[in-house]
Amino acid sequence: MTTNVAIVYHSGYGHTAAVAEHVAKGAGEVPGVEVSLYKAEDLASPDKGPWDQLAAADAIIFGAPTYMGSASAPFKQFADASSKVWFTQGWKDKLAAGFTNSGSWSGDKLNTLVQFVILASQQGMNWVSLGMMPGFNKKGSTPEDLNRVGSYLGLMTQSNIDEGPDTAPIASDRKTAELFGRRVAEAAIRWNKAK
Repeated sequence: MTTNVAIVYHSGYGHTAAVAEHVAKGAGEVPGVEVSLYKAEDLASPDKGPWDQLAAADAIIFGAPTYMGSASAPFKQFADASSKVWFTQGWKDKLAAGFTNSGSWSGDKLNTLVQFVILASQQGMNWVSLGMMPGFNKKGSTPEDLNRVGSYLGLMTQSNIDEGPDTAPIASDRKTAELFGRRVAEAAIRWNKAK
């Protein structure tokens, strides 16, 4: 039985797309998991885009950059368009998770993850957290530690604003993204077996 993981994301400058690709890589390395990436802007209308594929997914991972303390406008447009799904509770009991990126270490990224949790909760979904202890928070630790931003609710990454997506976010954030994708995929497999 194949487990389907969908990743819906927006990326303004390419950094969040790089994170999405690493989340997909980690999820796709789990045997029996099929991963699909969807751009939020292709789902801006409830009547256009791959909504049927999201309906068939076992888990949906939301991703967006944090702009001005919240999810980017194209992602919010997708979230608003999902109200048609909400009316039928079409995503009820699917798994959900989320990731965000910003130029600053904090950048108020937690607010973006909270937006994702609320969206998932309104849809009747079950949230999967990052499940990783924070790194880069004690003497002798380095930015190469996993979960260097120290998030719990979901995946947070940081990209220097003067670097492109070829180098930012750094390797440790990308590896954290892969482990996060793996965690969601493995949770989706367990969830399917329990049905």
